[in-house]
Amino acid sequence: MLPGTIQFGPINPAGLPMASGEPIYMTYDEFEAFRLIYYEGLKQEEAAERMQISRGTVWRCLESARGKVARMLVERRPLVITPEPPPPREEPGT
Repeated sequence: MLPGTIQFGPINPAGLPMASGEPIYMTYDEFEAFRLIYYEGLKQEEAAERMQISRGTVWRCLESARGKVARMLVERRPLVITPEPPPPREEPGT
């Protein structure tokens, strides 16, 4: 599995990261499903076997990962791949 946390984000013409908004957090399972299916070209059944989870769980991870990658690209927000997403932030006064 991946060591630590990995962050991706839009880069400006000078090669510096541009963050616009809160980061989007992707879990290792979401990343692994995305990688196995789109990078390695496995079928969902093969990815499920490799990840030792059900095909339905692979599908849910894949759907979530696709949505997060799409939001990152369209909204120009950073994407952080991490073992566990951070807990939701509490709004002031709650």
